[in-house]
Amino acid sequence: MQRQQVVILGGGSAGWMTAAMLARVLGSAVTVTLVESEQIGTVGVGEASIPPLALFNQALGIDEAEFMAATAATFKLGIQFEHWGQQGDRYLHAFGAIGRDLGLTPFHHLWLQQQPDEVADLWQYSLNAQAAEQHRFARLERIDGTPLAGLTHAYHFDAGRYAAFLRQYAEQRGVVRIEGRVEQVEQAANGDIQTLQLADGRRIEGQLFIDCSGLAARLIEQTLGSGFEDWSHWLPCDRAWAVPSANTDPLRPYTRAIAREAGWQWQIPLQHRTGNGLVFASRFLDEETARQQLLANLDSEPLAEPRLIRFRVGRRRQQWHRNCIAIGLSSGFLEPLESTSIHLIQSAIMRLVKLFPSAEGEMDALRDSFNRESQREFEQVRDFIILHYHLNQRGDAPLWRHTRTMALPESLADKLALFRESGRLLRQQDELFTEVAWLQVMLGQGLMPKSVHPLAQSLSPAQLQEFLLNLRTIIGHTAGRLPSHQDFLAHYCPMPNTP
Repeated sequence: MQRQQVVILGGGSAGWMTAAMLARVLGSAVTVTLVESEQIGTVGVGEASIPPLALFNQALGIDEAEFMAATAATFKLGIQFEHWGQQGDRYLHAFGAIGRDLGLTPFHHLWLQQQPDEVADLWQYSLNAQAAEQHRFARLERIDGTPLAGLTHAYHFDAGRYAAFLRQYAEQRGVVRIEGRVEQVEQAANGDIQTLQLADGRRIEGQLFIDCSGLAARLIEQTLGSGFEDWSHWLPCDRAWAVPSANTDPLRPYTRAIAREAGWQWQIPLQHRTGNGLVFASRFLDEETARQQLLANLDSEPLAEPRLIRFRVGRRRQQWHRNCIAIGLSSGFLEPLESTSIHLIQSAIMRLVKLFPSAEGEMDALRDSFNRESQREFEQVRDFIILHYHLNQRGDAPLWRHTRTMALPESLADKLALFRESGRLLRQQDELFTEVAWLQVMLGQGLMPKSVHPLAQSLSPAQLQEFLLNLRTIIGHTAGRLPSHQDFLAHYCPMPNTP
């Protein structure tokens, strides 16, 4: 059987994650060629992930400790949001479970039934949150002697090192890398992409093309004109400054997202440095002022000059168009507030694997299915990011006033109305963010429901207090016995002493 020729344009995380997975699962059915130019840089700010990345690496057969050592990675238990409600507020979007459901009664309804004095009390029932607050970590699947889950983790890692790590993996499995810049894209009579002509005259032919060219979208947009759905009316931020800085102590097992005058600042702790950036709306803050604001709010010495990234928030109307699939930033951009950039690459790759066309077969139905699923996923992530902005109570600064008062997508407005009225959380079965994730942002930014589920009244006040006390005691005791995050990393996945 003839092997299908797959050509990937662009390296970085998107290109090499795609190449690695195709080589792993479709190696005998495809030849994979990746074209990239060292003269073209990558955005390279995707240094924080969410838990599903561990599954992606497992599917590649990659050892976790080896991956983490190679990428100077640290563990991530959640994201701490600072000043997103009112100035001075903070809360954690912690991964994993909070409390324990009783039968059909979600835990948060039981917790609300006791009429807590402070919303912060909720995170006493999260092992991830308690471990993060104490800068502790260990690999723990379950809490011994209980039905309670252990820690759920993701990673902070050096995206450039991850791409290099996966490049070696992919090339060992037959992926061919070609260094060069695309000068011209040749199309067949039916409009499909046929050949990439490089600046040095080489011609790279293929049957299926994957556009990992980043924000340039060289194939999906510049060549095929897929179209773009602009979401800047909901998410006005369109710029980011990024800069690395020296490491800090202690090494936090969580990302920080700190609301600022016209956007927000990220801090991502790696073993060898801290990743920093300021996402902002250029119509409310000029670039130079934003740059100075970022540098003034670093926790440690900068290690390079800040780099400016300009972007449009939104998605390609067709992320698979003709014989081209956009993966990564070429498919659209959502600001990295919830660390979804790497995940959207991962999910697009797995969607492509599931719907991969045969060499001679029709692909219309496969393409339509891919595009429907991609649209739904982008819209769901979009709504979750808008949620943070909309629930702000930060006064009259233009960005925050706009996002607090703007009309919302109907899908998000419905979720908010349901929770505000009844404490219920509406989530599609395949939706990325869990009900617990939505709960933490809503409560963390001051949205309290007017009522709770009648099922929460099944326990007497005394029984409820005993139930909650037992949970707090178990979780607090377990968190307190964990090693420090820094000590665990030193034993589990120390970074090699190489540049």
